[in-house]
Amino acid sequence: MRREGTGHGGAGVSTLAAVYGGQDCGRDWPGPGDPPSMLLVARTHAAGLAAVDRAVAAFRRGRVPAGLGLDSIVLVADAPGRLPRPLAQRVRLLEAVVDVHRVPWVPAWRLGEVDGRPPRGTDTLAGRTGRVR
Repeated sequence: MRREGTGHGGAGVSTLAAVYGGQDCGRDWPGPGDPPSMLLVARTHAAGLAAVDRAVAAFRRGRVPAGLGLDSIVLVADAPGRLPRPLAQRVRLLEAVVDVHRVPWVPAWRLGEVDGRPPRGTDTLAGRTGRVR
């Protein structure tokens, strides 16, 4: 099943689409001919988490296209290592209301090298997109 992905600019949606499959909708909601559910993508920095908070609020308030569902959120590491405590707390709040997939920092992706397998620990995300390399 093809999944659509959307996120804030620089979230890594194009890279994720190349690695996991799917389609990058940019900052727009998927259109009428697209699948009825989507993956929302954000970086794990403060601005990315604020953007995903706004999008989740739009779903909760019904301010998204009719019939569109939120399959899950994909959080892409904005740097190697652990998240600072305030950001980790925001992620835990998101995990309490929706499925969240975490994608670790992948140095090769910075160089445009997206031909490899998905990173370890992302098998569930690969299953959601229906594609494993």
